[in-house]
Amino acid sequence: MTLQTHLLAKAANQARGLAIDAVHACSSGHLGLPLGAAEVGAVLFGHALSHNPERPRWINRDRFVLSAGHGSMFLYSWLHLSGYDVPLEQLQKFRVLHSITPGHPEFNETPGVEATTGPLGQGVGNAVGMALAGQMAAARFNTAEHPIFDYHVVCLAGDGCMQEGVAMEACAFAGHQKLDNLILIYDANDVTLDAMAATTQSEHAAARFKAIGWEVQTIDGHDLAAVLKAFNKAKKTRSEKPQLIIAKTIIGRGIAEVQGTAKGHGEGGAKFSAGARAGWGLPADQHFFVGDDVRAYFKGHKERLVRGCNKWSKRYRAWRMANPDKAALLDSATVSNAPKAAALLEKIPVFAADAKLATRAAGRDVLQSVAAALPLLIGGSADLYGSTLNYIAGAADFDTGNRAGRNIRFGIREHGMAAIANGIAYDGLFRPSIATFLVFADYSRPSMRIAALSKLPVVYIYTHDSVGVGEDGPTHQPVETISGLRVIPNLDLIRPADPEETAGAFAAALERMDGPTLLALTRQALPNLNDIPVQLRREGVLKGGYVAVNETASLTHVLIATGSELQLAIAAAKTLGAGVRVVSMPCTQRFDRQSAEYRESVLPAACRQRVAVEAGVTGLWHKYVGLDGKVVGIDRFGLSAPAPIAFKELGLTVEAVVAAAQSL
Repeated sequence: MTLQTHLLAKAANQARGLAIDAVHACSSGHLGLPLGAAEVGAVLFGHALSHNPERPRWINRDRFVLSAGHGSMFLYSWLHLSGYDVPLEQLQKFRVLHSITPGHPEFNETPGVEATTGPLGQGVGNAVGMALAGQMAAARFNTAEHPIFDYHVVCLAGDGCMQEGVAMEACAFAGHQKLDNLILIYDANDVTLDAMAATTQSEHAAARFKAIGWEVQTIDGHDLAAVLKAFNKAKKTRSEKPQLIIAKTIIGRGIAEVQGTAKGHGEGGAKFSAGARAGWGLPADQHFFVGDDVRAYFKGHKERLVRGCNKWSKRYRAWRMANPDKAALLDSATVSNAPKAAALLEKIPVFAADAKLATRAAGRDVLQSVAAALPLLIGGSADLYGSTLNYIAGAADFDTGNRAGRNIRFGIREHGMAAIANGIAYDGLFRPSIATFLVFADYSRPSMRIAALSKLPVVYIYTHDSVGVGEDGPTHQPVETISGLRVIPNLDLIRPADPEETAGAFAAALERMDGPTLLALTRQALPNLNDIPVQLRREGVLKGGYVAVNETASLTHVLIATGSELQLAIAAAKTLGAGVRVVSMPCTQRFDRQSAEYRESVLPAACRQRVAVEAGVTGLWHKYVGLDGKVVGIDRFGLSAPAPIAFKELGLTVEAVVAAAQSL
């Protein structure tokens, strides 16, 4: 198909008009990218991308990620023109409550939006994850006769994205892994929000990317033919390198008063809309204008896209008939076929009664059982497999020589790793799990927050969960980290107390499909808590909290504990007497989702003599012990000493729990 340069140039200007009208209507938003990159959008959505507006989640579509999510009207305009279910009325409700055109693109809110973007650089990491997933999918499912996965991932990023460390971590990984189905378009307008980009950057972007294994082209981003030529070269050249297109553009192009300056970044240029619209050939008396000829062009283009998708569907049906086992595996990736915790627990052998294992070691054993049951579960670690113990045995590494490997070596790139895992989860075929030390969750936290916001079922296997790290000292002892993560909405944090609770924790995490779960596992060995029946330990985790040890007389005290401190509570209860109940609380978020009746059965409101114990900051536990209760914890940083000595020095002992209970 020949590039319809005249019509696409008109479409670019009309997309600019949609953006400026939307921003003007709500007096809020960012005009710089929608106006500056309009020709890039016209080529991608009007000609070059392979997608189907009638099937936004078609599994072999080209994925487009707008990493510079502040430029959301760029994406909304092109989705509207392309024929996605983004009607003109929704553009007119840009940034209005309950519209499908929020200030930044949100996953699952707008058809055609592949990822929640806005925090700069995240979308670049997400795109790398999608490209990785595409390579994995091709390796597992394609056959010589029926290649059903051959899509590309296209990401549009700006100077802000390129300055963020998360993007550079992900790009270095992509270059090393030779992800040649990835195309990054750098909207290089030499402007950031506060000032000209030269104020804060001086690197040579092309040289930098070439040095980390990318192929680079530099073009005039306003030249339609040049954009298409570069894109076609990037898409067709399988050089075993990811592709960077540096598109030199003018920010806020068309608003003479602000274009090419930092003032063009935001909504400041909207007040000059009349002059800009006239310059683009738009009618003065008709806002949100799209001409009949542009409408007709995109209608015809949509029909071509649908025909292309239908042609693929014939190949897909033939593939299913020829490969029923592969088809069944692909079907298992749907949410309706998500694993059930009960079924997973049946596949995890019971640990020996006398087992004494770090929960990270128990997690290693549990992982092998669940990985065998879930062949699309993949794992990764930030250069810590030897410590996090989450390597899937017998599954080999994902690398340039084996795209079917299930273990991903991310290097020391915690933030990039987490953003890439989000991309894999957005894609929806593979189930990502990643690992590092818990204290380094702060390096990956922004991506974890987005996973929670976007309801992505990422599993974090984060180990070395407390001062039990011991001699490594306070830099590696996450006393505040667990509470800090618990306050993220929709993130489940499970801190199992022994090997059997660890089995329940993995089952709970893998069953959950509407948000991420973090498993906080110990470095130090913990005893199997045989005072509690095995089934109760495993299934109790699924509810977040449960009665681990019942009182045998009238209830006087409730001791609440989590993780490695549950053993302290059990021992303290034996000293305190028959009226003491011990509650295991491995996951406060799961417990809070239980019915009021269940929560009352575990923590009776009538019993106000409560003590909570955890090797971390104490503040959040007052929700469960009330004003009358006490918390035994650590409201300071840790210290360097063997774990038993550190616990004793910091007041995490059976005697401290007993004393707290007796003081009530």
